[in-house]
Amino acid sequence: MSDRADLAIRGAIVISDGAYPRDVLIREGRISALVEAGAASAAREIDARGLLALPGMVDAHVHFNEPGRTDWEGWSSGSRAAAAGGTTTVLDMPLNSVPPVLDGASFDMKKAAAENASIVDFGLWGGLVDADPASLGELAERGAVGVKAFLCDSGVAEFPALHEQDLVPALRAAANAGLVVALHCEDETLVREATARVRGGGRHDAAAWVQSRPPLVEVRAVAAACAAAREAGARIHIVHVSAIEALGAVGAAREMGTDVTVETCPHYLTFDDDDLARHGAALKCAPPIRDARNRDGLWRAMLQGKIDFVASDHSPCSRELKAPGDIFGAWGGVAGAQSLLSAVFSGVATHAGGALDMRKLAGFVVWRLAARPAKRFGLWPRKGTISQGSDADIVLFDPDREWTLDGAASQTRGIDPYVGRSFRGKVVRTLVRGRTIYNERETVTNPARGRFIRGGEVAEG
Repeated sequence: MSDRADLAIRGAIVISDGAYPRDVLIREGRISALVEAGAASAAREIDARGLLALPGMVDAHVHFNEPGRTDWEGWSSGSRAAAAGGTTTVLDMPLNSVPPVLDGASFDMKKAAAENASIVDFGLWGGLVDADPASLGELAERGAVGVKAFLCDSGVAEFPALHEQDLVPALRAAANAGLVVALHCEDETLVREATARVRGGGRHDAAAWVQSRPPLVEVRAVAAACAAAREAGARIHIVHVSAIEALGAVGAAREMGTDVTVETCPHYLTFDDDDLARHGAALKCAPPIRDARNRDGLWRAMLQGKIDFVASDHSPCSRELKAPGDIFGAWGGVAGAQSLLSAVFSGVATHAGGALDMRKLAGFVVWRLAARPAKRFGLWPRKGTISQGSDADIVLFDPDREWTLDGAASQTRGIDPYVGRSFRGKVVRTLVRGRTIYNERETVTNPARGRFIRGGEVAEG
């Protein structure tokens, strides 16, 4: 058999554990070598001069909703949005699909739906709604990246929240199954009380939504989750933190030895409460988007390493569900998978204040959008890096391009609040296992070849 590469990506600056000019050689879907320019031949070539070659982003938090709510978003449209944004692996949450992924049978249903329609690779989260060891064992055996639990109402009746008295037993059962637990941390009692106060005054505007879920809602729930994880010996991941005050509880838990990581989302880093007032329900989510001071605090925390990574929490719905004039009646969820990389890159370029040159800036983003989530959920080094033997998931990225997302280019079925937003840094081409799935210069028609990626048995904290 010939050692000649199937494909060579030539002339790019490779950003992965450093920054260096290399030709990337690809053979049978994997990276076979990184070589000096022109040092090896290949059957096909991609001219990437002037571009950065980044490992494909790993979006650890998406809701593609299929099977069951495919009209909100499905694997076909959702994965195309991800690909256009430079994401090559998504980790899909166990809701809002019907049925939710709570056991082996429902896991198999979602896996089949994804294999039939996704153009990006994918892993699957299971759900944690009780301490049943049998269902957790089924999810672990099938390679779930972890399990997701809510400490408040999930928004869908088929996915109940964990009651306070069940939290430690459920976390212990997940730990015994070897599963990391992702937690939606809002205190249900505080949410209920604050919502009653706000709605009692006749409020139904966007600002009322923020006031119904003040920062204390997150602080109290994060502290409770960390305490329960410590008692149960569980590994936990706090999803979509929006309030900077909640990071104090995470830091204290880490000092006590708790295995806890935390993510925030591009909408918390991009928008503020003024944007929420303008966009209305398109930016409604839980926890809510807060003020500019809080947004800037999240950026400082991320630059200081207090936030582990960023995930989109892409959760669109039908336009009708965003239509009610009462903000409390609209579905909560933001479409953002397509803008994850560009939004974070643009934001770092702004908030780093010139402290990072372009290559270091790109390396910072790659760590938080690709390498770190891949390591945490056991996908490394197959995903999240450009290195010999890894999957050839590569994003060709122009760091200097300034551009604006227009409606025709948005791939999601839902309302995209990033339409009309200007960015610095543009995805030019996206490859999954050496196969182009997005190219800004031409329409790419691909069959669904996304592969299921098992979560690792041992994830790196």
